[in-house]
Amino acid sequence: MDEEYDLIVLGTGLKECILSGLLSVERLKVLHMDRNDYYGGAAASLNLNQLWRKFRGQEKPPAFLGSSKDYNVDMVPKFMMANGALVRVLVHTDVTKYLLFKAVDGSFVYKQGKIYKVPSNDVEAVKSTLMGLFEKRRARNFFIFVQSYDEEDSRTHEGMDLRTISTKELFSKYGLDDNTIDFVGHSLALHRDDRFLLEPALDTVKRVKLYAESMARFQGGSPYIYPLYGLGELPQAFARLSAVHGGTYMLGKPDCKVRRVGKVVRAICFMSHPIPNTDDIDSVQIILPQKQLGRRSDMYVFCCSHSHNVAPRGKYIAFVSAEVETDAPEAELEPGLALLGLIDERIIDIYDMYEPVNESSLDNCFISKVFFP
Repeated sequence: MDEEYDLIVLGTGLKECILSGLLSVERLKVLHMDRNDYYGGAAASLNLNQLWRKFRGQEKPPAFLGSSKDYNVDMVPKFMMANGALVRVLVHTDVTKYLLFKAVDGSFVYKQGKIYKVPSNDVEAVKSTLMGLFEKRRARNFFIFVQSYDEEDSRTHEGMDLRTISTKELFSKYGLDDNTIDFVGHSLALHRDDRFLLEPALDTVKRVKLYAESMARFQGGSPYIYPLYGLGELPQAFARLSAVHGGTYMLGKPDCKVRRVGKVVRAICFMSHPIPNTDDIDSVQIILPQKQLGRRSDMYVFCCSHSHNVAPRGKYIAFVSAEVETDAPEAELEPGLALLGLIDERIIDIYDMYEPVNESSLDNCFISKVFFP
């Protein structure tokens, strides 16, 4: 291959396709390579036959699940913040002309064996049993500060430099108790573990602001949106964008060097009902904070259905996922699985998490990490 390129992108997963699309739009000459002979990588969406072939070999899917073509099962399901950076990129690049999105119906959090709706407005916040009356007042003062905070306007800082004080110190200033800290840090700021408490508070404040802005954008039951027909539509859309602007694709090429940094365990569950205690909504995310489970990192439950064109009417697909922390990965998922009710069919998958081994500042080669749960 004699041609020269401004950039070589390895892998056609979501992050890689976004990068390829954006840089092609900026008129850089991009070569996009993948070890597989198909697009999407770990971000692909599979129909029922493809899913069974991947995990069950020659076994056929059970007939009661319905037609294979009615399913689009994400390998790495992720809801998107409605006002997040990815949505802004979609709008900026006009990739939205290739995609259709729909709001996610609800967001819940696990506390002491039960699930509670994450409040989506002031009325729900007042009625919520997640916090007691006095704690709600303290939390309200904190949220007022977050909502008015402007990084460029020192008058909104209340004498604090959020780049230097820790998140724990910020919470202490407002007298928030451990349950509220757990709720804010994991259900609103979406941190995966408690390391954020010792880190500068600015990042957490920005994350909570983003949650509120995303709630306001569509005024639905959650701050999330999700593409119709599954997340696998996204890398394909950005690949089309790159190709339109001159990007070159080469599939079936050698892999790059990476190291394993952990494992993820997940259950892909097929059900004939919505998740109990979620008001019978068709799409939902439930976060199980680490402290509630005695873990080092959070567990996630993700559920979608016919409302996002990922399953036939009357069928629901739920994912329960977590980082592996013991020698019994499947047993770690029990708290999340217990929330689902009757499960028609279940697939357990354990896969490695990798990160690159090269030093990008030396070889100018930037390799993305894998998706976490």
